[in-house]
Amino acid sequence: MALIVHLRTVTDLRGKGDRIAKVAFRGLSFYTRVLENCEDEARFNESFRWPIASNVDGNEMLEIQVFNYSKVFTNRLIGTFRMVLQKVVEEGQLEVSDTLIDDNNSAIRTCVSIEIKYQAMDGTVGAWNDNEFLDDSNRSENDGAFQFETDSLLSGHSQGSGVSPGRSHQSLQSAERSFRKTGKGVFSAMKLGKIRPPKEDHKGKDEPAILETEDLDRKAMRLGGGLDPDTISLASVTAVTTNVSNKRSKPDIKMEPSAGRPMDYQVSITIIEARQLVGLNMDPVVCVEIGDEKKYTSMKESTNCPYYNEYFVFDFHVPPDVMFDKIIKLSVIHSKNLLRSGTLVGTFKLDVGTVYSQQEHQFYHKWAILSDPDDITAGVKGYLKCDIAVVGKGDNIKTPHKANETDEDDIEGNLLLPEGVPSERQWARFYVKIYRAEGLPKMNTSLMANVKKAFIGENKDLVDPYVQVLFAGQKGKTSVQKSSYEPIWNEQIIFTEMFPPLCKRMKIQIRDSDKVNDVAIGTHFIDLRKIANDGDKGFLPTLGPAWVNMYGSTRNYTLMDEHQDLNEGLGEGVSFRARLLISIAVEILDTTSTEIMNSTDVQTEGIQNISENVTGKIEEFFLFGAFLEATMIDRKIGDKPITFEVTIGNYGNQIDGVNKPAMHKKKKEGGESDEEESELIQNSSEDETEDDGDMVSVSSTPPMKPVITDRNYFHLPYFEKKPCTYIKSWWQDQRRRLYNANIMDKIADKLEEGLNDVQEIIKTEKAYPERRLRGVLEELGSGCSRFVTLADKDQNQAGRTRLDRERLKFCMRELENMSQQAKTIRSQVKKNTVKDKLKLVQNFLQKLRFLAEEPQHSIPEVFIWMISNNKRIAYARIPSKDILYSIVDEEMGKECGKVKTVFLKLPGKKGFGPAGWTVQAKMEIYLWLGLNKQRKDFLSGLPNGFEENKALKGPGLQSFPPISLTYTMKQIFQLRVHMYQARSLFAADSSGLSDPFARVFFSTHSQCTEVLNETLCPTWDQLLVFDHVELYGEASELRDDPPIIVIEIYDQDTVGKAEFIGRTFAKPITKMSDEHYGPPRFPPQLEYYQIYRGNCTAGDLLAAFELLQIGPGGKAELPPIDVPTDSEKGPILPVPMGVRPVLSKYRIEVLFWGLRDLKRVNLAQVDRPRVDIECAGKGVQSAVIQNYKKNPNFSTLVKWFEVDLPENELLHPPLNIRVVDCRAFGRYTLVGSHAVGSLRKFIYRAPDRNANNWATAGEIVVNMEPEPPVKKMETVVKLDATSDAVVKVDVSEEDKEKEKKKKKKKGGEEIEEEEPDESMLDWWSKYFASIETLKEQLRAQEAAAAEAEEKEDMEIAAEGADVKPDESPMKGTKGKEKGKEKTKAPKEDKKKKNQMTEVMDKKNKQKIDELQVYNKELENEYDNFEDWLHTFNLYRGKIGDDDDSVTEDERIVGRYKGSLCVYKMPLPEDVTKEASFDPNFGMFQGIPNNDPVNVLVRVYVVRATDLHPADINGKADPYVVIKLGKTEIKDKENYISKQLNPVFGKSFDIEATFPMESMLTVAVFDWDLVGTDDLIGETKIDLENRYYSKHRATCGISQSYAIHGYNAWRDPMKPTQILTKLCKEAKVDGPHFGPGGRVKVANRVFLGPTEIEDENGLKKQTDEHLALTVLHHWEEIPHACYKLVPEHVETRPLLNPDKPGIEQGRIEMWVDMFPMDMPAPGPAIDISPRKPKKYELRVIIWNTDEVILEDDDYFTGEKSSDIFVRGWLKGQQEDKQDTDVHYHSLTGEGNFNWRFIFPFDYLVAEEKIVISKKESMFSWDETEYKIPARLTLQVWDADHFSADDFLGAIELDLNRFPRGAKTAKQCSIDMVVNEQELPTVSIFKQKRVKGWWPFVARNENDEMELTGKVEAELHLLTAEEAEKSPAGLARNEPDPLEKPNRPDTSFIWFLNPLKSIKYLICNRYKWLIIKIVLALLALAMLGLFLYSMPGYMVKKLLGA
Repeated sequence: MALIVHLRTVTDLRGKGDRIAKVAFRGLSFYTRVLENCEDEARFNESFRWPIASNVDGNEMLEIQVFNYSKVFTNRLIGTFRMVLQKVVEEGQLEVSDTLIDDNNSAIRTCVSIEIKYQAMDGTVGAWNDNEFLDDSNRSENDGAFQFETDSLLSGHSQGSGVSPGRSHQSLQSAERSFRKTGKGVFSAMKLGKIRPPKEDHKGKDEPAILETEDLDRKAMRLGGGLDPDTISLASVTAVTTNVSNKRSKPDIKMEPSAGRPMDYQVSITIIEARQLVGLNMDPVVCVEIGDEKKYTSMKESTNCPYYNEYFVFDFHVPPDVMFDKIIKLSVIHSKNLLRSGTLVGTFKLDVGTVYSQQEHQFYHKWAILSDPDDITAGVKGYLKCDIAVVGKGDNIKTPHKANETDEDDIEGNLLLPEGVPSERQWARFYVKIYRAEGLPKMNTSLMANVKKAFIGENKDLVDPYVQVLFAGQKGKTSVQKSSYEPIWNEQIIFTEMFPPLCKRMKIQIRDSDKVNDVAIGTHFIDLRKIANDGDKGFLPTLGPAWVNMYGSTRNYTLMDEHQDLNEGLGEGVSFRARLLISIAVEILDTTSTEIMNSTDVQTEGIQNISENVTGKIEEFFLFGAFLEATMIDRKIGDKPITFEVTIGNYGNQIDGVNKPAMHKKKKEGGESDEEESELIQNSSEDETEDDGDMVSVSSTPPMKPVITDRNYFHLPYFEKKPCTYIKSWWQDQRRRLYNANIMDKIADKLEEGLNDVQEIIKTEKAYPERRLRGVLEELGSGCSRFVTLADKDQNQAGRTRLDRERLKFCMRELENMSQQAKTIRSQVKKNTVKDKLKLVQNFLQKLRFLAEEPQHSIPEVFIWMISNNKRIAYARIPSKDILYSIVDEEMGKECGKVKTVFLKLPGKKGFGPAGWTVQAKMEIYLWLGLNKQRKDFLSGLPNGFEENKALKGPGLQSFPPISLTYTMKQIFQLRVHMYQARSLFAADSSGLSDPFARVFFSTHSQCTEVLNETLCPTWDQLLVFDHVELYGEASELRDDPPIIVIEIYDQDTVGKAEFIGRTFAKPITKMSDEHYGPPRFPPQLEYYQIYRGNCTAGDLLAAFELLQIGPGGKAELPPIDVPTDSEKGPILPVPMGVRPVLSKYRIEVLFWGLRDLKRVNLAQVDRPRVDIECAGKGVQSAVIQNYKKNPNFSTLVKWFEVDLPENELLHPPLNIRVVDCRAFGRYTLVGSHAVGSLRKFIYRAPDRNANNWATAGEIVVNMEPEPPVKKMETVVKLDATSDAVVKVDVSEEDKEKEKKKKKKKGGEEIEEEEPDESMLDWWSKYFASIETLKEQLRAQEAAAAEAEEKEDMEIAAEGADVKPDESPMKGTKGKEKGKEKTKAPKEDKKKKNQMTEVMDKKNKQKIDELQVYNKELENEYDNFEDWLHTFNLYRGKIGDDDDSVTEDERIVGRYKGSLCVYKMPLPEDVTKEASFDPNFGMFQGIPNNDPVNVLVRVYVVRATDLHPADINGKADPYVVIKLGKTEIKDKENYISKQLNPVFGKSFDIEATFPMESMLTVAVFDWDLVGTDDLIGETKIDLENRYYSKHRATCGISQSYAIHGYNAWRDPMKPTQILTKLCKEAKVDGPHFGPGGRVKVANRVFLGPTEIEDENGLKKQTDEHLALTVLHHWEEIPHACYKLVPEHVETRPLLNPDKPGIEQGRIEMWVDMFPMDMPAPGPAIDISPRKPKKYELRVIIWNTDEVILEDDDYFTGEKSSDIFVRGWLKGQQEDKQDTDVHYHSLTGEGNFNWRFIFPFDYLVAEEKIVISKKESMFSWDETEYKIPARLTLQVWDADHFSADDFLGAIELDLNRFPRGAKTAKQCSIDMVVNEQELPTVSIFKQKRVKGWWPFVARNENDEMELTGKVEAELHLLTAEEAEKSPAGLARNEPDPLEKPNRPDTSFIWFLNPLKSIKYLICNRYKWLIIKIVLALLALAMLGLFLYSMPGYMVKKLLGA
């Protein structure tokens, strides 16, 4: 496969001279020979051949450049010819002659003629000639280690004839340095249908940063004829417009390492219950263990399905990495008590990271599968139902709403496993093989060793290393290798763990063994997700054998290593520590085989050594670095000389640097191996002597004294002389891994850049974001397919591991898939779908980043250290892949051969916080890493115009790299920096403001803006001019790629050093001296730059930068600075016209309402505050509040001021609100301030008159139900087996009737549900019905979301298969089945089971009025009730550094209430023309009066959930405290003992006066017997905003109107009064009540019922229902448009100031407010908790049958059992009851006639039994438990001397248990096993049930088996009924049961031996005896016959 180009002639040349041509393809250039003294024609006649390993893409280019050759100077370019190879690819052969183009892209006369031949891989094009095959015979078969030098080219020889000896045609890119100018913009240029000339075309690039719309359309018309606007895509903005250079790479703006800093975490675990625990009659306890902390639940006696509902919380303050590696271990232990530790039943393990990566960071109500680690063949040991949540600071966890626990009984469908993990996990062995390590630091931290060395002078290696592996909570170690820096272990550590494991990372550490303490030398983490793939073509975890590199602290000899944490793997390592050769493999165990070891203990065993070259062939690498600039060196470092050291691994390290590896030397001596000769691209040019072995590495720059730049920084005076470093190193050649990662990284970078563009376009509301997104997807598609072609080269390279092969296949599949999807999504991108598709594409980005991370290292990372005074000060760490060289452009590291701006940072913990934000040094550095033999072009990426300086002079040294470069080319520039303004800066002073100024750095220059005092939004409006800036290099390169500008913003302090606020970078727009200064590039536009402080954003800077070359004419030729004329700034230049924004006149109206919660200032209270508003230099002041304590509201409400603001809304300056306290003697003190960053939401926009709700013509009839809107929808929920959707079916009236008839027909079978009695219903009925509805809605939402996603997937799948979704043959659910085969739900079969039962109990849903339950705060639903009154938090004080010292809330010193309205002058007409327009109020018409108002506040607290435990026992004793103003209500005496989910059910009335008392605090405290009570958590509610809101949040509007009963109207105003008042306020016409149930409001007519029933059942006429109907639809009425708050319960998180940001539980509550000047409201609704109802359950055990027989008879060996039955209600084990014993049952039949009586308290609504008991003898009071109502019956075998034997049990859930069988025969084990499928009954409805039920137990194989049957009768009575008809226990009076009729054998045999024997014989041998008797009779007959026969015969014969 090859591309051959035959260059014939170049004609029409001008002049006479030496000519040379260069032909380039895929980054590989060939040169022709030099033709001397040619005139107008140059006949080259040479052929060039590119052996290629991947098919040529039609988009690729061939480039030919023709030069005038010069021996002395650089060659001068005559012209270039470029050609896209599309035609060649199609036809295989082509002859072309065409003109060349010059620098400016215009055609010149010179003409070139060539012939091109192409042979494709698959033979599709052209045919091979035999002579074109290469002779491969010299590659012997065993030579597996042979590897091609470049992976994109196969070795081959040029067909060319004469090749000049000086330049081999196989040399890599020549010294001609423009080799990589092309190709970059090519793809993007081709998008619009025309080849856009690449980089040199300056005209093409002078467009604004984002093409304006019309521009694009014109262009599209011009290029593509009439293109459909829906298909236009815009190529990358950078490629089309801005100058992205090839010589510089982008700097990273985020500075501070975030890893390694501790954070707050809270893990909360609720253990709900366990089921199916294996074992007989156990007493289980659950142990919850995280890391080293353990907590236990209480013990439950004799049950296999204990119910706990216990809540545990673990608090941690550790770095994220440590947190996520912690293992959560849940174990169930049988009969643990104080004396014994109990036996382990089973455990379940997962790591915290798995939980954190779940949605909402939690598993909710999931079942964990328990397995026994000591017996892995045993299978499942039971299930444990739990909730696990992990909360970090600021995470908000939404708990799904808790109501009846009826669902989730489907264990299989709710397993505690992340998505995608199969439910049946298997055991597996993880083999971690540890071979050897090298490069360990030469140190021993133990004191003894150092002392020993000093005294004895021992020269042994001072380190005793061993390897420790931690995985899934287990630890394995290798042996210790004494005194060895290069230890060899050859051991493997074996872990046995479930697969897939729920622990993501394996931690591998090399440690130094020491008698005193072991220390880590280095740590490496292996992420199992990166070394395995769970797809259908996936692979098990595998790795290596490969080297992993470990990084940590510096390699200094110190006794105490301050960076020891880094060696433990916390934080970013700052130096290479060692590398370790390991491999990992996993084997799934077949647990049925017998040889298998049962235990899961970690084992260590020896393994065989592996050969040297398994990990790849060792190659010699060359690393070159040139330091072009070192500026911004922190002045703290001092002015001692500074040197920079570059290291790679241990090479270049001054302390213990290494030379060539020993094995490499041996090979050299034994002669070169042949293979090196046959490699394709070598440095075989004469001037490079092959063996530069005597070249000594230079790894550090010469020391140099720094020079002062300004107050904070030094720089090094390099000027034109730039120092260089170079290092040779030897590594296994695994470049392919890095190459693949690079290709993916580049695709991802391009994608990220594109997505940022799209977001920017959307954010700035520019046109056509969809076109840009299409362009992004196109680039992504072509990038992915390019990866597939490049990576798809089968190299039989040495050291390729299984993981390499599998990863390659996997990445290729993924990228191919991605490329397909990108195409599909591209076609779906329309204007309205941009945002959705953008989200989808974001996922691609994450996936690409994940795929690009290579788990198997090869070359270690490069470290650059700044050393001053022999101290290591600061470092930068550069991944080696980023600077790795490759011939193929895409594979090359993104920073290889480019100038990179690097910021050095402090090592380890020193880099945390403010110290990490200051730049230690800013380096402009050039790096190149590649094979030594490829190093010919290592300088080619440097800016041109330098000369090399070698270390020595002399012949043969040309090949040596330079030790420094001297730049001969120098350009002079002027830099103009237009600093306009910054916004949302960081508060650096205690006042909560800053005094900001900006310092601008460019090259070695720096300048400052002026300081603006006390503002967070400075408008500097200042032009900084840097004159005479010298930059080294070629002018054209500097134009395309100027150095970056760094802008740092500081806070000026009167004393001490200015404080750092943040930093940002920018690139200037450059103008060369010969260019015109004018549009579109100049003058430059102001742009926003994000300011960063550490890793956090700290505001935005609005500025523009231009760099102007000073030509030969000096500064006079520069464009003049056009300064506004009215400038009063003196020497400070303002930003010139043209750059500054265009302004218009705006008016800003301010509503001043009041100030709230002002804190003290300097210990003095605020008494006379005033608010100052400022925007763009203008402002207004409020009136002064005369006495803040008495009335904190303003007297004058509305003021305004006029201001000039930019036309462009995005450039509007922020508005500052400042509150000052006016003290005596004219002093002012700043109280606090607030900056409104964006005025957009306050800009007045005239309402759209055409919108439908303004249509005034005609009436709109809104028909409501003809009766009160009661929830009548009978919801039958059908679950489709294949979909997750919940389908709602409304059952019509007729069907209901039919149903009823059916029920009646069935007779006694189905007892009809009685209609709920009104008197039975209370507020709680309403509440529980509402919660059911809420859960239903949530389910429906989830289902809808799932369906939408499915639809999306189908569309993509369908489009991929070229089927449009609507034509798709697979419609509906069947289609889903086919379309989603690959994601088949594991729950499917379960759902089929559930289908029967899921036609829920909803059939009989009671008709109950409902309220709205919000599972969040009410204000979140209603936009904080800021419909007209906004709350602005006032801040004071510094923003804390990231050490969590000050939270946002702690800086709040009060709140300002008011509003703003911004509009262009003049005032809009639609407002001024209104009839009641009051000019004093401007735009704020109709706002209420702000005088004090008295209000009755009624707070209802329903319940709290998931409270944080406050006591040692893991519980709390909560009570409610309510504070409002000075009033505090403590409900201490009603605390609820030991509850984390207390039901309070209380209401509190408080009288308050707004505005003084408007912040309501509801807190939950923990009651303590001794000491003070602790706060658990509190929530604050701003009542004032609710009170004044147009949403009317004073008293919620209920669903229907009633005057009595549980749903009585509770507002003192009736609906009609409310409606009249609202209409008046909103100036709406109405309400007009008409006959026949009609009401008209504005132009809407509502219909509704008009009758109401009072207590006595009398009906009256009323308009209230109608009015209520209108209120429910108030938001639809024109002019009103506010949704009114319904009757509701809100759920608020409880927070504790000591644990900021972490929820401590939630509280459900609501607040009603009634003004005192209105009629008083009625009494509060009674929401006190329902009292449990007393019931009595009577269980009669009649008989048992087929009970298994346990005992053997001593005499007869017969099987029998002494049966008795035991029963109890769950949670009341201590009250268990036993029948008497039926002795000696031989058949398993037992007769009892025995009555158990169980009294219990039951909550009907929650279906729970309530038990109150003391937890232990030491408890102060009783604890209340709520437990599901379950009856347990067990059958036992009584033994006299030993313990009784347990035979079997059944547990009946009294709410839903299978109906008993009529006879013992019909009773089977199915009644337990297939419970879901059988019809169930509830004892609470049936009251009396009799039947047979099976007893079951588990056998040895862990399977259920039938162990007996019981005939029982259950009879439920209320306490009153039980009193009326009492019954005795057992067979006692009253109502005694008759004695059972037991067979005699049940008497004990030795009391009545004869009887027993008789019974035994009769019973056992009855038939035998009968048979024997019959046989004897027959024999007797026969005997008699034989005896008498002869006589009789004789008689007859003789006739006697």
